[in-house]
Amino acid sequence: MARASEAFLEKATSLAEKTFWGYVGCEMIELEEQRVVVELDVEPHHLNLIGILHGGVHATMLDSAMGILVMAAHSDAKMVTTNLNIHYLAQAKEERVRVEAEIVHESRSMMTTEGKLLNESGDLCALATATFRKS
Repeated sequence: MARASEAFLEKATSLAEKTFWGYVGCEMIELEEQRVVVELDVEPHHLNLIGILHGGVHATMLDSAMGILVMAAHSDAKMVTTNLNIHYLAQAKEERVRVEAEIVHESRSMMTTEGKLLNESGDLCALATATFRKS
């Protein structure tokens, strides 16, 4: 999948810059067959009113990372999120955060993934699972 991943990564990166992904400022660091890594430099506009990373940014990064992974695995199909479950565990502030996601199950029409959002210290800030369906 290395060549397919490189081609997908190049195309996805180009397209993503003009979407919500680009607006938020996410950066794809690594894409492998079963794993993706996405990072974000948290800035003041990513914070909520109490000065920590907004839960919606957590959700955006996790859903996007897991979605990219399933789209790369099935570049011939449109994959849509059918379920996203997030556990918020620790805070992140103005720092570089990282999402690591992997595929945990696959059937003919559905894929289940797991994603972890880590702060700069390596603390687990959020844990998510998501299910995607071929559309």
